[in-house]
This record gives sequence, structure tokens and C-alpha cells, in this order.
Amino acid sequence: MTIEALKRRYKNEWVLVEVLERDKLGEPTKVRLLKHSKNRDEIYEALLNFKDRPTYQFYTGRFPKKGYAIALYGARTLRSKRDSYCP
Repeated sequence: MTIEALKRRYKNEWVLVEVLERDKLGEPTKVRLLKHSKNRDEIYEALLNFKDRPTYQFYTGRFPKKGYAIALYGARTLRSKRDSYCP
């Protein structure tokens, strides 16, 4: 599955995927869905179950308009030791 397909399917949700293939720049091109949720904390909790896999998490919603900002509280970045890409 692709990131774009997941964005269309799970609108305004947080998504956690396992990275199966990357392009020359290291961007995920083929992924496998691990979890999706409207609650970001559920994605971070799920990351603990996939520490041995290269993962990528993202939000499928829209970014705020110019002049607005988003504040995320309590976010921790967890990633696999094998995964060198973490935006």
C-alpha cells in the first residue's frame, strides 16, 4: 500500500505503518498498515509493539492555515534502531 492511498482512506486520522520499501531519498514508497486512530496517543502506544520494525507515523488531516499553529503535548518520538528516517 502507498502513503497516498492511506491518506485517502483514513482522513483526519493518525496512521502508523511498517516501511517495506523506500526510494533513493529514503522516503517510504511501500508500507503496511499497523494501526490508525483519531487519537494520537494510541499510535504512540502501538509503537511499543513494533520496536523491531522500521515504522513511519503521520497525520492525514490538513495543516493549519497561515497564521495558525498546532501544539502537541507529551509527544515522544520512538523509532526502530534499524530505521534511520523519522520526520
